[in-house]
Formats: sequence, C-alpha cells, structure tokens
Amino acid sequence: MVSADLIIRRIAQLVTCSGQAPKRKQALGELEIIEEAAIASYKGKIVFLGPDKEVEKRVRPAAGAIILEGEGLVGLPGLIDPHTHLPFAGTREQEFVLRLKGETYQELAAKGMGIQTTVKATREISFDRLIDLCVERLNTMLLHGTTLIEAKSGYGLDFETEIKQLEALKRLKEIHPVEIVPTYLGAHEIPPEFRQIKTGYIQLMIEKIMPEIKRRNLAEYIDVFCEEGVYSIEETRVLANAAKQLGFKIRLHADEFSALGGAELAVELEAASADHLINITDKGIAALARSSTVAILLPLVPLFLRLEKRPPARRLIEAGAAVALATDFNPGSSMTESMLLILQLAVFLLGFQVEEALQAATINAAFSLGREKLVGSLEVGKNMDLLLCSVPNYIHLIYHLGLNPVRHVFKKGKWVVKDGKISFS
Repeated sequence: MVSADLIIRRIAQLVTCSGQAPKRKQALGELEIIEEAAIASYKGKIVFLGPDKEVEKRVRPAAGAIILEGEGLVGLPGLIDPHTHLPFAGTREQEFVLRLKGETYQELAAKGMGIQTTVKATREISFDRLIDLCVERLNTMLLHGTTLIEAKSGYGLDFETEIKQLEALKRLKEIHPVEIVPTYLGAHEIPPEFRQIKTGYIQLMIEKIMPEIKRRNLAEYIDVFCEEGVYSIEETRVLANAAKQLGFKIRLHADEFSALGGAELAVELEAASADHLINITDKGIAALARSSTVAILLPLVPLFLRLEKRPPARRLIEAGAAVALATDFNPGSSMTESMLLILQLAVFLLGFQVEEALQAATINAAFSLGREKLVGSLEVGKNMDLLLCSVPNYIHLIYHLGLNPVRHVFKKGKWVVKDGKISFS
C-alpha cells in the first residue's frame, strides 16, 4: 500500500489526459476516462488513481490526511495557459469601442494607440500596485481552473519597465499558487523613443536588457512579435539567436496579421512555440507538422478584433502539428483570464472536438512549456494539480455555456479553491 495525505473518492468521472506528449492527430482526441474514480497524493505528488473500489486496498491514509468525497463531481488536470501578458497596467476599452465602429488594430496602432497605450500605463504604475493587479488576475484564473501560466513582459519597451514586469512575476511566483513561467517580450513593439532608429533598440535588447535578465534569472523564454511593420524575419532571427547564445529558449508571435513566414522561422529556430497563426501558410503548417514546435492557438483574438479569418485549427491537427490553446490575456486583443472560455471558443469557432480542446489546454500546453513530465495530465508521479467540477460529465464543460463549474482546485496537493472560493493565504 502507498501512503497518502490527500484522498478524493467517488469522483463521477476522472479525465486523465495521460499518455505520450505531445498528442497529435487522432491521439489528440483520445481521452482516458475513469468512471467512479478515486485519486490520492502524498506531499503534492499523485500516488494512486483508478476505480474507487480499489482505493481502500491500495492506499493508506497518513496521519491528518484529508479525505474528500467527490460527490459525483468530474475531475480533470489543472488547465494550463501557455500564452498570457499578465503584468500590465491600464485597460483599453476606448480603443475597443473604436474597433466596434470599424477601425482596425493596425489603424489604431498607427495613431499611437494599441500597445503604446498600455506601455505608458505600465511604465507609470508602481511595482506594488502592479503586484496587486496581478494577484487579482491570478485569483480569477485560479477560480476558473488555471493552475499554470506562461506570462510575458513586453509593455515596458525599455530597460527599467521590462525588468519591473519580470521582477513582478518573480515576486508573484513566491506568493501565489498559480505556477508562472516567465518570458521576456521586449520585442513586442518598437518603443516611441526608437521609432526612427529601430536598430538601436535591437542593440539595446541584445547588449543590455537580455544579459541583465539572464544575470538576474528573470526569464526562461524570449519572445518576439514577428510581424509586418514590427519585427521582420531577419530581425527576429537576430534577436532569437542572440537570446539562444545566452541560454534562453524561444517562443514566437507568428503569422498573426500577415503571412510573413513566422511559423517556418519558429521551426528553424527550434522554438518551443509559434503562436497566433491566423495567416499561416501551407508551408508553415507542413513545417510545424514535422517539428516539436507547438502551434499555440488563441481563439478569442480574431473574435475580439472582429477578424473574419481564424487560425486553421483542423488543418494543423490533421497535418500532425502539436496544437495547444491559450487565452493571450491582454488588454488590447483578448481581455479574458478564463481558459474555460477558450475551450468553448476552440470548439465553437475553430472546429476542435471537446476531447481535443481539453488535451490542447492540458498536456499539449504543458509540453509547449517543457513541463509535461510534471503537469498536464493525471498520472502517478506527477503533481497533484486537479480540478473538480460540478457538471454531469466532461462534455458539459463545453456544452453548458455562461457559468463557471469549477468547485475545487488542488495545486501540488494543496486545496487552493474550496467550494468556488479562494482558500489559500
């Protein structure tokens, strides 16, 4: 028998998302489901999962163990959000209204709005106030079932504010149960001070900012907005190669508004992910299908920006690309913290099957962050990151819209959401 300090019994369905990562093609839609299940952990690691009738034969409660009745709830791995812009200040609802009246994202950016609006607010906010804002956002994410996120800087576009954003993420990792993987996105836009001398800003990033981030160990990844009018293929290559020489791993904003070849470049650079892909080419789809670079799709973005075109999810899946889902949480093009909403949009707008969406938001998302051996599925030896949801079965996570069914959340075996309320301090 194994000892456990947390035992959860009589779970109606346990969705494990187990198996080799990443899931591709048919495997993306193949879920392991345990009916009438139990799961147990010890010191934050899963030690048992299987039919409830076996738990008493296999698991011995440790002294002071928590034993919870699943009460017919549905269990699944904690959701993983592999693309967010968490540490920003300000909102852009005025810009949102202008878009509703017909102005495009690019037109607003040309007027000095868009990212530059958030840059100004983020430069001005104090460190402590930025922490407070991020804690509120992380609480919302956790209440909706997200237990791990990637979070980017990129709203400073200078040395001081980019460092401030990344230092905020470092502090948040110490005080909040949602796990954070930090990314430096200084190449998110061209700062106003360097509008006429972009090469000077690229040099600043390479020679000063990235080395300092590495020295302070503030980021695991470097991201670049590879897009027409922002950073070209060659500029992105230069930045990414400089980052790799410092020991950073690479993520790319790719082929969002134009078919620039960002997906192919991501594969060339052996990037962990190529994100957005609304305008990916056939060549880009084929390149991703042959690679370990994950196609991260952000289904709220085309809806929020009122774009007619959407990323070709079905073609990517059928070609054999590893596909994941994310919120792209940010104030300009995707103002949501909810991965549950993203699951629903992936099905209704992008053509995912329910099972495909669930695995794209768990095990494949974990793979894109290099965490698939620890999280993303419910398997013995992995972290006890578990959601318990008040739904009749897992299909209702997509089928029943407009509510939050997450009742309990466990992060590394700690009960962090209890009866729909934050329960950590």
